[in-house]
Amino acid sequence: MLLTLFGTVVIAGIIGYASEKTGFTQNGYVQSIIICIGGAFLFFFLRLMFGIGFHSPGWNAILSSVGALIIMPTHWRK
Repeated sequence: MLLTLFGTVVIAGIIGYASEKTGFTQNGYVQSIIICIGGAFLFFFLRLMFGIGFHSPGWNAILSSVGALIIMPTHWRK
């Protein structure tokens, strides 16, 4: 379980960095990485407590990171 958590953080960080590098978001590198890691943590613990999610932890990390990047900045943007 601990290795799954580390893998989730690494995948979320890579997705946050890649989203800034490709121009998908314009939040800043650190902010995008923090948003991705927060979304991945949330989804990881939802999966752990309630069993909600996909069978693969990698897909959970990828989809939760992208979802957090889409939801979070557009929620605060005016």
